[in-house]
Amino acid sequence: MTSPLQPVRPPLRPYRIDAWIQHPTPRLLADPMLAPLLRWLGSKVPDELPAAFTLAALDFAKVDHAIASAWYGPGGPLISNDEVAAFCKLAPHRLTGLCGVDLRRPMAALAELDRCTGELGMKGLRLLPWLWELPPDDRRLYPLYARLCQLELPLCLQVGHTGPLAPSEFGRPIPYLERVALDFPELTIVAGHIGAPWTDEMIFLARKFDNVHIDTSAYRPSRFPATLVEFMKSKRGRHRVLFASNHPMVMPASCLSELGALDLDDETTALYLGENARRVFGLAL
Repeated sequence: MTSPLQPVRPPLRPYRIDAWIQHPTPRLLADPMLAPLLRWLGSKVPDELPAAFTLAALDFAKVDHAIASAWYGPGGPLISNDEVAAFCKLAPHRLTGLCGVDLRRPMAALAELDRCTGELGMKGLRLLPWLWELPPDDRRLYPLYARLCQLELPLCLQVGHTGPLAPSEFGRPIPYLERVALDFPELTIVAGHIGAPWTDEMIFLARKFDNVHIDTSAYRPSRFPATLVEFMKSKRGRHRVLFASNHPMVMPASCLSELGALDLDDETTALYLGENARRVFGLAL
């Protein structure tokens, strides 16, 4: 006779997608512009980090999937698209790439975007406007935005102040990113680093535009502004904010260890930790 009592399964934890990591190259680690970040970390960074270091950081944080970014600037690639692709091939079920391009050469940039999203299977474009000292509404970027709309892939970029030694002005959400959202209502935008000290501007854009999202890279939950937490808990905002760490500058486990302090309900937690990123990047996981 079968007992009517069935074992109670523990609730499944939400699927975790880190929407912004990078596996740094020696070129990136050695760049003098990162000196302030290294001081904030308070530890010496080695000349090179093995791939196993980044994969172990994801394992330790129980991150199921991560979006790894290329870094392109006027001096050339600090993390090239092919280096990102090679890293993602080490664990294709756990890693997805975002490409970078040379913004000074619009036609070559367009061809590289097509190569990366086609041949390399990358899921969008990462821009660092401060690295180029160009606002995101610069005319040279508009062909890239049009192609991303055609491909139905997101634009990912940094907003807010810069940690590296570079001007912060190009990270202002208003007017620069607002103009992009106005001109390209079909373009999915993921703005990383919460926009501080202009976080309220970034929240305003995410409220105003259906296509604008925020990722919380570079900020532990204990440093989230109260207005951002309030937005995350709102009916609209819970679908607009993505978990991200900015590994290795901030370790994903450090971010996740403070998540309970936000007092998010189960649905909001699941959306924030993975489901929003799954939708935005079109991940079939």
